[in-house]
Amino acid sequence: MADNTTAHTSVAHTGAEGGHGSFPPFDSATFASQLLWLALAFVLLYWLMSRLALPRIAAIFEARRDRIAADLAEASRLKAEADTAGAAYEKALADARARAQAMAGEARDRLFGETEKSRHALEERLTARLAEADKAIAATRTAAMGQVRGIAVDTAAIIVRRLTGISAPEPAVAKAVDDVLRR
Repeated sequence: MADNTTAHTSVAHTGAEGGHGSFPPFDSATFASQLLWLALAFVLLYWLMSRLALPRIAAIFEARRDRIAADLAEASRLKAEADTAGAAYEKALADARARAQAMAGEARDRLFGETEKSRHALEERLTARLAEADKAIAATRTAAMGQVRGIAVDTAAIIVRRLTGISAPEPAVAKAVDDVLRR
């Protein structure tokens, strides 16, 4: 090993003096030691990677895969719950609409019945008032017709007096009016 150091120093020394030395990694005299150190470094790095880094990375990937799987399972569960809740909401909404339509129909029928009762009661009251009014008109007409004879007698007596200037006797005027009314 001491020989390698001396040779290496002399090559480096020769290169500094301006001689044609080669780049140390390309120097054929140092290939064997470089290959040995390369193999040792590779084995050491391989061992470190396989024992320390790769298990940690694998654990991280496994944890990530487990977390993603758990998140997907949770999302699937929540979606199923949301679908169930949505179906329950739609059913409740449909039931509420049906109840509202039934209540509206019942209210409409009840109000229609009440309106019909009110209309019939009003018609009956109006019919009764019309009958009373007809009776009152008939009674007024009868009373007026009863007074027509007296008015006609008084009017005829006044007309005769104005036309002739003579007052006609009341029984004669009444008899003349009765004769005209009978015709």
